[in-house]
Amino acid sequence: MPEPPDHTGRSAAARGPNERLGGLLVRAGVSNAGLARRVNDLGAASGLTLRYDKTSVARWVGKGMTPQGPVPHLIAAVLAERLGRPVPLDEIGLEESGPTDPELGLSFPRDLSEAVLKATDLWRHDHVNRREFLTGTFAVTAFATPLARWLITPADALAEHRGTDRKVGQADVAKLREAAAEARRWDSKYGGGDWRASMVPECLRAEASPLLRGTYQDAVGRQLFGATSELSRLAGWMAFDTGQHEIAQRYYIQALRLARAAADVPLGGYVLATMSLQATYRGHPQTAVDLAQAAVERNRGIATAKVTGFLHLVEARAHARAGDPAACARSLNAAETHLERARPGDDDPEWIDFFSYDRFCADGAECYRDLKLPDQTRRFTAAALAGQSEAFVRSHGLRLAVGAQAELAAGDLDAACGAGLRALAVAQRVHSARNTAYVRDLVTGLQAAHPREPVVRSFADQVRNSIGITA
Repeated sequence: MPEPPDHTGRSAAARGPNERLGGLLVRAGVSNAGLARRVNDLGAASGLTLRYDKTSVARWVGKGMTPQGPVPHLIAAVLAERLGRPVPLDEIGLEESGPTDPELGLSFPRDLSEAVLKATDLWRHDHVNRREFLTGTFAVTAFATPLARWLITPADALAEHRGTDRKVGQADVAKLREAAAEARRWDSKYGGGDWRASMVPECLRAEASPLLRGTYQDAVGRQLFGATSELSRLAGWMAFDTGQHEIAQRYYIQALRLARAAADVPLGGYVLATMSLQATYRGHPQTAVDLAQAAVERNRGIATAKVTGFLHLVEARAHARAGDPAACARSLNAAETHLERARPGDDDPEWIDFFSYDRFCADGAECYRDLKLPDQTRRFTAAALAGQSEAFVRSHGLRLAVGAQAELAAGDLDAACGAGLRALAVAQRVHSARNTAYVRDLVTGLQAAHPREPVVRSFADQVRNSIGITA
C-alpha cells in the first residue's frame, strides 16, 4: 500500500530510519495508530483530508519517510500536546526542506517556550540555508517590537523549562561561556569572517539548542539563557562584521529575547547597543539613538560604571551620525565620566572587558569624523593608537583608517596615505568587511579631492592590487 498523499498530492520521500521520531513517540507514550488518528483529526480541523494509519507511521519511523506539506507540523503538534511543551521539527527528525520563512528570527515572543523554539529554529535554519537569508534586506523597523517589549518587561519572571530528558547543569553553562570567551578573542584578532567565526553558529545549533530544549530549574535557566544570549549576540556581531546585516539582525533580536529570559538587564542593554551600532552603520541614526537611549535608561542604577559608560559611548556615535554635536558631546562626557568611575573590583561582566580608555578614544574619533572636525579626530585617534592592545587587530586597522580620513580632511596627503597603507596592511590580515569598507572609503575620498596627486594614485593602485580589495 503506497504512502497516502497529503493535500498537495506529493508522495513522501524516504531517507532511512528516523530514530528521533521513534524515540520521542516512546517517551510521549503515543502508539503508531494513536499518532495517525490524531494527525488526521488535526488535519480535518484545518480543512485537510488525511488518511494516515499505523502503517504510515511505521514507515515514517522505520524507513524514514517524510510526509509532505503541513504533516510534519501536525506530528509535532500531537507530540507537543502529550509532552506539554513545544516540539521543534528537528527534534523529531522532520526538518523542513522548503524555503526558509522570511520572518524567521525577527519575532520576539512573549512566551518563554515559544522564544526557545524561535531561537533554535533560527540557528538550525541558518546552518542549512544561510544563502536564503543573504537574499533578504536589513529592515531597521524590525527592531521596533523587540525594543518595545524589552523596555516593558526586561526580565522574565521565571526561567525554568520542562523539556527533553536532558538535565542541564552548571557544567553545561560553563562550557558555553568558555566558547563565548574564546569567540570574542577570535573575533578581535581575526575578524568576523575568519573560519573560527563559523564555529559560533555551530555551537548554538549543536550545543546550545539541545540544552535550551532540555530540563532545568530557574537558577540554571537564568545562566543558560545568559550564555546563549552572549553567543547569539556574538554570532550577530560576526555577521555584521562581514556585511551580512540581514543575518546579524536576526541573531541580535534573539539575543535580546534570551537576555530577557536571563533577567540580565545589562546584557540586554549591551545587545541593544550592538543593534544601535548596526543601525548607525546602516544609515539610520535616529533609530540608533532610540536603541542606545533605551539601553541607558533601563540600566540606570543597575549596570556597572564601565557598562554604563559604553552605553553612553554608543549613544554618542548615533548622535554624531545624526549631526547633533551638542548631544554627542553630552554623551561622550557621560561615557568618559562613568569610565573614570570604574574600578578593578567592580562586578563587571566578562563581555565588557574590551572597554578601556583607548576604546573610548577610538569611538570618540569616529564621532568627530562624522561631525567633520578633523583636529579632534586626529587627537582622539592618536590617543586611541597609543593605548592599542595587540589583541585587537581589527580595531587597530579601523583606527588607522579613521585617522587617515582626518589627515585627508586636514589636507595632509602624505600622512593620510601613510596611515592608509598601514590600515590596508591590517585589512589584508583580518577577515572583516568593515576594515575593507573603511579603506575603500578613504580611497574614494582621496580620489575625489586629489585625483591627480601622485601619492594618491600610488596608494589607490596598491589598494586596487591587494587581495580581496578593489578601489
